[in-house]
Amino acid sequence: MSNLKSRRERSKNHSIIEDLKGDQSWRIFRIISEFTEGFDELSGLPDAISIFGSARLNREHPYYLQTVELAEALSKHDFAIISGGGPGIMEAANKGAHLQNQTSVGLNIELPTEQKANPYQSISLNFRYFFVRKVMFVRYSMGYVCMPGGFGTLDEFFEALTLMQTHKVYPIPLVLFGSAFWTGLIEWMKTRMVADGTISAAEMDLITITDDVDEVVNIMTKHRIWKNKQRKAT
Repeated sequence: MSNLKSRRERSKNHSIIEDLKGDQSWRIFRIISEFTEGFDELSGLPDAISIFGSARLNREHPYYLQTVELAEALSKHDFAIISGGGPGIMEAANKGAHLQNQTSVGLNIELPTEQKANPYQSISLNFRYFFVRKVMFVRYSMGYVCMPGGFGTLDEFFEALTLMQTHKVYPIPLVLFGSAFWTGLIEWMKTRMVADGTISAAEMDLITITDDVDEVVNIMTKHRIWKNKQRKAT
């Protein structure tokens, strides 16, 4: 039965997957339109923090409540908040900004399951292509906070690390919030990746792990001061 269910799910998602095999000229125009809309809508965005995390956590979950608190605290310090626009942690991030009348951006993605736009977005964009959406996160974020999440959160986390490691973007704060959730991953990176020489010990300094909302705010405000100095220098 599990194999049958899997085949049915693949069939259900077939139309989305087939888009990657369709008319290439049409795809190019659609990709360009998504980039254009994103750049137009976000060009005047104030300094913003992207918050990532699971879509599957309900509104009573401690991580949801902590995310609302964190987004509110950042909003009070004049940061806009960007999320993936969906439910769970994404909703909590947008809600925290909304409660403080701060700019609350949702970068929504078309998915066969889970993704349903939350009601707390003052700027709402819809994307079909993950890579276009990722460019918007990188281009308009002054820092990343990864709350507990799944593959999507890990994807954003490791992509940010890779871009900084390879000097494709300026350094940004990369915070993992929730030590009970993240410590195992960090310890594995140290005991396997660093120990085996696949990454350097210094590269682990790109990551901060914390349970403290005030620490996150302090990290982001200090980075904004540094960023503003870089802007004046250019």
